[in-house]
Amino acid sequence: MDLSRAACRLNVVLGHLGRPWAGAVIAHPTSGTLPFASFHPQQFQYTLDNNVLSLEQRKFYEENGFLVIKNLVSDADIERFRNEFERICKQEVKPYGLQIMKDVTIAKSEYAISEEAVTKVQNFQEDEELFRYCTLPEILKYVECFTGPNIMAMHTMLINKPPDSGKKTSRHPLHQDLHYFPFRPSNKIVCAWTAMEHIDRNNGCLVVLPGTHKGTLRPHNYPQWEGGVNIMFHGIQDYDKNNARVHLVMEKGDTVFFHPLLIHGSGRNKTQGFRKAISCHYASADSHYVDVKGTSQENIEKELVEYIKKKNGLEDLSMKDIWRFQARLVKGERINL
Repeated sequence: MDLSRAACRLNVVLGHLGRPWAGAVIAHPTSGTLPFASFHPQQFQYTLDNNVLSLEQRKFYEENGFLVIKNLVSDADIERFRNEFERICKQEVKPYGLQIMKDVTIAKSEYAISEEAVTKVQNFQEDEELFRYCTLPEILKYVECFTGPNIMAMHTMLINKPPDSGKKTSRHPLHQDLHYFPFRPSNKIVCAWTAMEHIDRNNGCLVVLPGTHKGTLRPHNYPQWEGGVNIMFHGIQDYDKNNARVHLVMEKGDTVFFHPLLIHGSGRNKTQGFRKAISCHYASADSHYVDVKGTSQENIEKELVEYIKKKNGLEDLSMKDIWRFQARLVKGERINL
């Protein structure tokens, strides 16, 4: 994507804004070792009627807020994504808008941009090879169970969790993804998160608090960790520490779908390898943007706007501008988002 195309796209985005806008659980298809309540069809709030999810899978997601599908993404696709990540690290390709992140403990180290230094690439919507992940039919088949047929890819990441430096900065604090999103309704948003290799507690698997998707968005801020916290790694300040945690042990290609209000995070990587995963947050195209000023999300909007201003020199942006600019249609019709 060249700069003229980017400028044109940003102008379109800003023009639109003037209009009104309406314990370890091994990864099984349903992670069915957790209990779920009885449901009648009219009681489903978080899944849509179609022929993809079984009744058991729907019940599990409704009760717990996440669902693991085993062996969903092929080894061949994962290898392509891994190769493209390496090309980005070697700066052989420089997709427009891509954000390259480093761990706070190595951000100013002797490492140049390399696979050993890059802990995450975000917003790869202009990298056609990585963006293939967001368009995989086997992924979208399940995404449609939560968003409906008109699907937008809103946020993309390839995570390269590094070996922990000893300061525990490879952890990700418990949080809710909705904290970062200025669009609603939350029930029409879902994350697909795919393991690119075996992932367990040793290398920092996801940890989730089942059922917390039924709650509200909690206040987030930086945790008070002695070793430091990575940029924008906000965490919940007042979660119930007695809530049961589930660690998701996953194999390469396994994919977890989860609700944006589900409280989750990940532990530190205690191995000498890099733990890789690729993910995309999707939303129904008929969702709408909201103003986060005066809400608990105001702190992340301010930080994000300042980051974009410093990085790209863009003034007078809001969270809505930023998200609308990076949103991309993957199926159906683009309506609001």
